[in-house]
Amino acid sequence: MDIKKLNECTLDEVLVAWNNGFEGYIVQINLNAEAFLTRLVGEGLSPSHSIVAIDDNNPVGIVLNGFRNMNGKKIAWNGGTGVSTNYRGKGVSRALMEETLEIYKQENVEMATLEVIKENERAIKLYEKFGYEICDHLLFIAGEYKTEISRPLGVKEVLLRPEQLPSFSFYKEDVPWQCSWQSAKQGEAKVFYNAVEEPIGYAVYRRIWDGNNQLERIIFYQLELFDKANKGDIPKLIATITEEKVNITLINFSTSNPVSNYFIEQGLKVTTEQYLMRKNMN
Repeated sequence: MDIKKLNECTLDEVLVAWNNGFEGYIVQINLNAEAFLTRLVGEGLSPSHSIVAIDDNNPVGIVLNGFRNMNGKKIAWNGGTGVSTNYRGKGVSRALMEETLEIYKQENVEMATLEVIKENERAIKLYEKFGYEICDHLLFIAGEYKTEISRPLGVKEVLLRPEQLPSFSFYKEDVPWQCSWQSAKQGEAKVFYNAVEEPIGYAVYRRIWDGNNQLERIIFYQLELFDKANKGDIPKLIATITEEKVNITLINFSTSNPVSNYFIEQGLKVTTEQYLMRKNMN
């Protein structure tokens, strides 16, 4: 078996490795060429640092990798490890992880991160063998929601581009990879203030419109409350974005975030549970 860099393979080979690697997976993530390339670019993944396992000219496994700086540290993200069904349990995952961690060392990565589906016990055990530890419990939450709050709200909002948020001292960099501003460049951000101009929270989100120019969904990457806010302020913050009934999706929100509990209490459902895992490379 050989391991090649993603940029040494054809797009067809990469798609075979990805789609066969996640066949029968708990969450369906079969991708066509356009969707795969959109993911690669949108998530800041590196073709020259991602790898594909090849056996007898057949792509049988894949790992996507990306790098960013977080709180002054260089971090790496494993954006997906997949192995074809016929090759599972035969050491391919181990070989891919060994090569991936060697790439991280060469790139002077200080912290390695990934998310894994809660029910995927085999993958969790594999990552733990390589020194990863569970550090947070994450939820995808989705459902229909309508705020009962109408203006005036007693809340002032300032609309920003997501890339402007790091200039604020309260911005939380330490979030799952897909929740950071870099993964939400096509979205929007808002900082919220109370009546005396104190910041009470911020949001990173993207609005999705249907063919009739109606707001179809709001995807939240971050919705953070500060000490001067509480769960009762959440509908006020949502009302600054829309007062209409809308589908809401929260991506990788921590179970410790009061926003998660609020939306579950409002009848939205947990669709996927993941663990955030990290490995200190030092």
